[in-house]
This record gives sequence, structure tokens and C-alpha cells, in this order.
Amino acid sequence: MKMKSKENTTIGNIYRLNGRVPLLKAIPFGLQHVLAMFVSNLTPITMIGLASGLSGKELAILLQNAMFVAGIATLIQLYPVWKVGAKLPIVMGVSFTFVTILSYVGGTYGYPTMIGAVLVGGVCEGVLGLFAKYWKRFITPVVSASVVTAIGYSLFTVGARSFGGGYTDDFGSVQNLVLGLVTLAVCLIFNAVAKGYLKQLSVLAGLIVGYIIALCLGQVDLSGMLDGGLISLPHLLPYRPEFNLSAIISVVIIFMVSAAETIGDSTALVAGGLGREITEKEISGALACDGFASSISGLFGCPPVTSFSQNVGLVNMTKVVNRFTIMTGAVFMILAGLFPPIGNFFASLPQSVLGGCTIMMFGTIMISGIQMLAKTGFSQRNVTIAALSLAVGIGFTSTSEVEIWNIFPQIVKDVFSANCVAVVFVVAIILSLILPKNMEIEKISG
Repeated sequence: MKMKSKENTTIGNIYRLNGRVPLLKAIPFGLQHVLAMFVSNLTPITMIGLASGLSGKELAILLQNAMFVAGIATLIQLYPVWKVGAKLPIVMGVSFTFVTILSYVGGTYGYPTMIGAVLVGGVCEGVLGLFAKYWKRFITPVVSASVVTAIGYSLFTVGARSFGGGYTDDFGSVQNLVLGLVTLAVCLIFNAVAKGYLKQLSVLAGLIVGYIIALCLGQVDLSGMLDGGLISLPHLLPYRPEFNLSAIISVVIIFMVSAAETIGDSTALVAGGLGREITEKEISGALACDGFASSISGLFGCPPVTSFSQNVGLVNMTKVVNRFTIMTGAVFMILAGLFPPIGNFFASLPQSVLGGCTIMMFGTIMISGIQMLAKTGFSQRNVTIAALSLAVGIGFTSTSEVEIWNIFPQIVKDVFSANCVAVVFVVAIILSLILPKNMEIEKISG
């Protein structure tokens, strides 16, 4: 029996959902996933915390908690608890989707009220996930394809922002652009010359080389490596939750938007990484984890967690879908939450290096959406749904000269005005419901 187990432990399992991979060979792939999302996992908390008037000491505690919670949430997605978790290689992290509304709630009502809204909203999304079988039929393949395409598009500016150096005073400097370009070049060259499974470590290779170059250029600040001590346990309930109905309603609405993004992320991951359609059970588990893990995140004083599109792009690019392998990355996140020096090291990764590695990954998400759309068929009905939802979603959220949302209530503006994924999702759902099924189905030729 032991011999059989040993035979089943092989590096080839990285391309299979289940199965064991030799631990020392699995760790680099898991680490690659952590490095791809680490800085993005911390940024939303900093933005929300500063808007809510938190001190630097308070933020440090929350950043540590966020790393710990992201690791736990990822483990639940990989290895479900009851019906909570998708049993898919989904990496979880603190969501950017909630930054605007939580910054408003935290700044207006106080951080404890924000936490109360997160707790309630997380439970709402979790329950929604558990009952997915009653509404999943409304998420047709063309709706999913449109949402995945929109997610890819929405990440382009994130990749470009990171490539230029992030939200810094020297954004777009020659040094940042060269560093991003060199990192991207290393990824491409490594992928071209490496053999076998090593090809799938091209992102890690780019991160390492880029980090070393940034270190030599003096762009890495290691002075805060020991901030927080060597060992520090996460702080449970750093704030006592307070509940305000207006805040709860606003946040719950954004949770529904986050649910749409999670459906799109998990659908893209299954389509691109596993080459099949996602099941109802997987959508249900992914949403349940998204919601209930967000409530757990609230107990640790952190904003909601959700599936990370960066990592979906990484899976689509490398085809590494093994749960055990991704689990090693989740363990690194948990360790980063328990040992501050580890977290501080990951957080020192320059944004331009991260941008050089992720900008192509984001493109693969959009390509996955286009491939999904192709599989649904280019009938007149499908083309109408995809074309109009993307045109309205991207167009109406890209208008900077004239605010097209002025006639709508403030809560509608907060939810939709800067979120093309939410608009695409709503428009695609409406069109899917109202357009006749027997609409012209003749294929559109070139």
C-alpha cells in the first residue's frame, strides 16, 4: 500500500486536480501563487483603514490578520468544510471590489460599523451560495463568458498600474518601466527555454530575477523586516462590531457584485485550467466559501475576502491545477500571518516587478472569456447579449469627461459607476431573460 502511494506521488500531478506532488517540487508552485497576489491582498486594507482613520499600529495588526485569513479561506476552497468550498484551486484574498463602499462606511459611520456590515453581508452571500441550485439556471454560458471577458478587461489597468510602479510618486519612471520590462522578458525567456514542468515556473523565475535587480537598484526597503517581532498570533475581534441598517444594505449589494465576480473567476478557472464547464456544486461551494470566509475575515477586523483573478490568470497560463500544490501556498500565507518577518519580506516585492509578471496573466483571463463565448456559439442571440453587455459595461464605466451616472441615486453610483464587471453581469442577465429563445440562430460568418 505504501509503494502504491509513493508511485502516485509524482510531479505530473501538478496538471491534475487531485493527487500528491513531491513536497519540495510543489512548494515553488505554491509560492508562485502567493507572490502573485500578496501585495494586492494587503493594499485594500491600507486604503480602507486610512479612509476610516485607523492608526499605523492598528493597520499593522489588520495586515497580519489579512494574511492569516487569506490562507485559511484558500484552504477551505481547496478542501471544503461540509458544503462550504469549491474543491477547486481557488486562491482567496482581500477584495478590491469593496474598497469604495467600505471606505465610505468606515469614514462615515466608523470602522466597527464597517465590520458589522461585513459580518452580515458575508452570511448573506454564503447562504446565497448554499441555495445556488435554485438560481444557477439564470447564469447561462453566454452570461458567464461575458462576465469573464469583463473581468479580464477590468484587470488591464491594474496590471499597467503595477508595471509602472503602483501608487507611488515615481510612477512611470524609467527605472520602474525597465524593471517591469526585464521581469516580463525573464518570464517569457524562461517559458521558452525551460523544459517540462519547469516551464510553469516562469512567473516565479521573473519574480526572483526582478526582485534581485530591484534590490541592487535600491528599490527594496528591508528596514521593516522585524517590525511586529518574530512571532505574533492573529488578533480575534480587534473591534467590537456595530450594526447600521444603511451600511448593511449598501455592503450587501456589493456582496452580490462580488458573487458575480466569483462566479466569473471560478468559471474561467475551470474552463481554462480543467477544460470543462463548472458544475452547480462547485459554484455553490465557491460562493459559500466566499461569503462565510468573509464573515470570518470580519471577525479578525478585515474586509471581505474573495477569489483572486490574478491567480485565476496564473492557473490559465500554467495549467497547474493541483490542490495539494496550491495548498502549500495557502500554508505560506498562514505562516506569513504568524511570523511577521515572512509577511514583511513578501510585502517588500516592488510593484513594477509584480506588474511585469502579471500583465500577461490578466490577458489570459480575457482570452478565456472569448474562448468560452466561442464555445457557446456565435448565434445572433449570444452575440447580442455579449456585445451589448460588454459595450454598456465597459463604455458606461469608462466615461471620465461626463458622468453618465448622475441621474441615478448615490447608492447606484457607488455600486456600478466604476465596476464594469457588475454592469456587464446585470445587463447580460437581463438580456438573457428577456430575449426570445428562438431568436435568429444562424451563425455569423467571417
